[in-house]
Amino acid sequence: MTYYLVKANLIEEKLEEFYQKLTDGTIENQKPDGQEMVDSMKRAKITSPGVIEWSEMCFCPTPLNHERNTVYYHYLRNLETRTIDNYVESNGKSFFEFLEKQFQR
Repeated sequence: MTYYLVKANLIEEKLEEFYQKLTDGTIENQKPDGQEMVDSMKRAKITSPGVIEWSEMCFCPTPLNHERNTVYYHYLRNLETRTIDNYVESNGKSFFEFLEKQFQR
């Protein structure tokens, strides 16, 4: 198990779909990493316009390999990872609260 600090660019036109899948169980029910992805997006912060940063635990030998291929590459670009010791709190505004304000019905 490894912890990563992750930075990525948002694909703006896909944010509503991403929020829907984060909240309707689609991602949460994905095995083995769905709940960790949802929790990670709840930790994510908007650090500059169109950029989010979060920490995430992963068991893949390649950082976030399964997560990237099943979810992140659909909604995010330019993922960068850096190994860290544990979860960290990034500075910025809550990405999940931003999505809730935009798309909650």
